Amino acid sequence: MQTKPMEKAGGKYRWQYEMSLFKNPTIFLATAKAILIALAITVFIIGLITLIGDGFSADAFAFIGKLILIFLGIFAVLLCLGYLLYAAIMGGVYAADFTMDENELVHSQCPRQAKKAEKIGTATMIMGALTHNRGAVSAGYNSAVRMTSTTEFSRVKKVVVNRKRGVIKLRSIGWNEAYADGDDFDFAAEWIRSHIPETAQWVVKG
Repeated sequence: MQTKPMEKAGGKYRWQYEMSLFKNPTIFLATAKAILIALAITVFIIGLITLIGDGFSADAFAFIGKLILIFLGIFAVLLCLGYLLYAAIMGGVYAADFTMDENELVHSQCPRQAKKAEKIGTATMIMGALTHNRGAVSAGYNSAVRMTSTTEFSRVKKVVVNRKRGVIKLRSIGWNEAYADGDDFDFAAEWIRSHIPETAQWVVKG
């Protein structure tokens, strides 16, 4: 839900948005994807070491299969419980401020939530380090230090627009997101499209 409509001041467009962490799955899916990638890398390394040590035997593949199932089970439980705890601490919403001009989009977590997110991220990093979970360390680091994400339009390679969820995803070096509703969503999408390279991929979903 857009809590502050878009307004222009000093050549910049600014607006504020609050996303329900229970109704909109955008942040949940992004978190799950990041941790799942780290988990896949871990399983791949362990599986490769197993195959090198034991050879390409039926027992080796059976062990890798069991390992994948165990990791997926742990991943699913911890992700759901962790996300529910995060959502509860944040009051059920993710609040962000956005600034957009000719050159870039800036996505900043609202100050009232930033300190909470920093503490959660730090705790996640510590738990991840203690349990040797690289995915948790990575997710915790992002939560602790990435209070502001900036994307230069000239470096955008891909944009994914989902009006149903009110999200515009931009990929350059990494991913950044803009949230908006109604006419402001349409304006932001068109503004971004007119300022990114013509070679950038444009994908519409929802």
